[in-house]
Amino acid sequence: MNIGDTAYAFSLPAAKGEVVDVGALLGRGPVVLLFIPFAFSSVCTAELCRVGSEWPAWDIPDGHVFGVATDSPFVTAKWRADEGIPFPVLSDFGRAVSRAYGVLDENLMGPPGVAKRSAFVIDREGRVAYRWVSDDPSVEPDYSAVQAAVEAL
Repeated sequence: MNIGDTAYAFSLPAAKGEVVDVGALLGRGPVVLLFIPFAFSSVCTAELCRVGSEWPAWDIPDGHVFGVATDSPFVTAKWRADEGIPFPVLSDFGRAVSRAYGVLDENLMGPPGVAKRSAFVIDREGRVAYRWVSDDPSVEPDYSAVQAAVEAL
């Protein structure tokens, strides 16, 4: 996925029995996708907890913020509950969404691969307006750049 591309529409579980249809939200308002390598890891926890602690700045009118992890939905739901993350953390356990967005790292920690730490902002027309991908899982996104991309929409 590159800037200007039509965003890949998808549905993923946030918890057992709770599937979020992100595709249905595309074109209705801004969507922020924060891909993370591992739930419960220190950097991933710091990232999503920072967004959570700054939630009023991230609570986008008509928009949505989602974490996306390649962990199982049982893990993502537990992590979200334990850390008090105020937005859904979706389970891309099958890795199709990470692959479609071009952020699946097959070599980071061995098979079956995990998502590279990355951030995407999707505009009101369902196109990628902002893209940031790191090959270094210890590097967090530039939060102000992500928020600026949302504000520019």
